[in-house]
Amino acid sequence: MVKICCIGAGYVGGPTMAVIALKCPDVEVVVVDISAPRIEGWNSERLPIYEPGLDDVVRQCRGRNLFFSTDVERHVADAGIVFVSVNTPTKTRGLGAGKAADLTYWESAARIIADVSRSDKIVVEKSTVPVKTAEAIEKILAHNSKGGNIRYQILSNPEFLAEGTAIQDLFSPDRVLIGGRETPEGRAAVAALKSIYARWVPDDRIITTNLWSAELSKLAANAFLAQRISSVNAISALCEATGADVAEVANSIGKDSRIGPRFLSASVGFGGSCFQKDILNLVYICECYGLPEVANYWRQVIRINDYQKSRFVNRVVSSMFNTVAGKKVAVLGFAFKKDTGDTRETPAIDVCKGLVGDKAVVSIYDPQVTEEQVQRDLVMNKFDWDHPRHLQPMSPSSAKHVAVSWDAYEAARGAHAVCILTEWDEFRRLDYQRMYDAMHKPAFLFDGRNVVDPDKLRRIGFVVYSIGKPLDHWLRDMPAVA
Repeated sequence: MVKICCIGAGYVGGPTMAVIALKCPDVEVVVVDISAPRIEGWNSERLPIYEPGLDDVVRQCRGRNLFFSTDVERHVADAGIVFVSVNTPTKTRGLGAGKAADLTYWESAARIIADVSRSDKIVVEKSTVPVKTAEAIEKILAHNSKGGNIRYQILSNPEFLAEGTAIQDLFSPDRVLIGGRETPEGRAAVAALKSIYARWVPDDRIITTNLWSAELSKLAANAFLAQRISSVNAISALCEATGADVAEVANSIGKDSRIGPRFLSASVGFGGSCFQKDILNLVYICECYGLPEVANYWRQVIRINDYQKSRFVNRVVSSMFNTVAGKKVAVLGFAFKKDTGDTRETPAIDVCKGLVGDKAVVSIYDPQVTEEQVQRDLVMNKFDWDHPRHLQPMSPSSAKHVAVSWDAYEAARGAHAVCILTEWDEFRRLDYQRMYDAMHKPAFLFDGRNVVDPDKLRRIGFVVYSIGKPLDHWLRDMPAVA
């Protein structure tokens, strides 16, 4: 039996290994992690992450050929293929702080592999890593191996999953990318990994490249996607200034086959664990290779994203007579997108901090995010979310101006304004008349995801702001937003 071990039981490692186990019943797959609570979650009926369809896949395989364990060394030693899917957070101090990827956890995983291996292994980069990381890993393995003449082949197999559709993406991927050394041994390792994916992925969707192309492709893909979001968000600001409708503009340009319609929905900004982190990493790599103009180009994608979030907060404050001090503001949605409980780099964090900074009383409702997670996110330092939980700061004072409600109506009860920050489907179906009746007047609704019909809400009585849409007459009379 082929044995696969994955180091890291997070958003990538867990779902990916579960699907491999489902599609390859003759392959033993073990996911290992040093976090006992996380492994306990994977072995329970309530998985540690929310992803549509994941529960069913895990239930079919767990205990058969899919296992979750904290015994890292034993299972790494037994495996012929070792995936490494650990966090690569942005460095918070030292050389490259605020941009470069911190490879501490990757290096630690490589040293464990070297310490316990007694046979040849294929080591697969599943984490998003800087270009040339494989070269550094090769050196660590070569100089620290305890098992004699053990040979390692390093492959790059980046994930291209979208949270909320990860299982569907794994079942029917646009592509599977595998990069390896252009040597006989490297090509053999690529073929071995390709044979796993070929059980369910068509051959024309499995792309093989050299190592460096695969490593860079992941960073470039996320940069291109984030660029599209920042582009349409930049246009949304111009639409509000001119009376154009960003949805109509996006639909028009999306009909161009050279552009296409995806990732052209204006919003309060992008979030998630990858986009900002990977662009910052790309910026740092460009700077290191003496390409400042390229670095500045990609840095601007993040600047527009930050601008969009601050612009939204400024719009809320300026519309409500230039102050939200002491006013209750209901925030609907805290996850960075629908169909996930992931709050990493969610725009809601910056929006809530901006409102609290102006002394608002914020009431948050999200169907998949716990109160503990909300409070933790609001006191966490930038980039700390990608480190182990015991290294993340937590302060009781975080609860002072923020509450978490059990449903949307409770969050909005007695509020002066509602802000929609995640495009959950249930927010499209809410009884907004009921919500309006329970709010202070004038009642404001700021739609950061364009999920509601502004004209319908205006007929109810709301003062409505929708990203990139023609402004309500009330808002047109307010001072311009910087």
